[in-house]
Amino acid sequence: MARTKEFDPEAALQSALELFWQRGYEATSMADLVDHLGIGRASIYATFGSKHELYLKAMDRYAETRDPSLLTELSQPGPALPAVRAVVRRFAEEAASPEMRLAGCLVTNTAAELAPHDPAAARRVELSWDHVETPLCSALIRAQAQGELPEDRDPRALARMLFVLMQGLRVVGKASDDPARVRDAAEQALTLLD
Repeated sequence: MARTKEFDPEAALQSALELFWQRGYEATSMADLVDHLGIGRASIYATFGSKHELYLKAMDRYAETRDPSLLTELSQPGPALPAVRAVVRRFAEEAASPEMRLAGCLVTNTAAELAPHDPAAARRVELSWDHVETPLCSALIRAQAQGELPEDRDPRALARMLFVLMQGLRVVGKASDDPARVRDAAEQALTLLD
């Protein structure tokens, strides 16, 4: 007869996500996971697989729960540029917040730590980035069609520039204790939309 799990796998996954987000992949050992999750090593392996598989599942969970409103924000009817500006400013505020300073963004952290040598992590990073860049591009195309963005601007290139800026805001926000640094950069970038 199969034994029933004595822990909630969803809660354990969320707990693992938080630990990986705080420490990173390499700095989190299996012993750390056992202590933090409060479950045995064998149960972790049986439920989630290896540490790497658990990390990838944590990334998937992060992607499911992080910023689900982005597409909604950028696809509202009416003028599109105010929504684009609001999203960039929100990223800047989040990057400058004390909470984000402690952990940063799991996707950005993974891009720096694992993506260069871990194809599975790199695929998840790219997918997450596409989920930010694509709605930005769509909103900018709509803004151009509505006459908000000059015809000589390239919506795709602008979306990519804003996306790269937003990722950079997260990196700088994590490392800097000067919130004006990220806010000023965001505001300067937004002048390209005028």
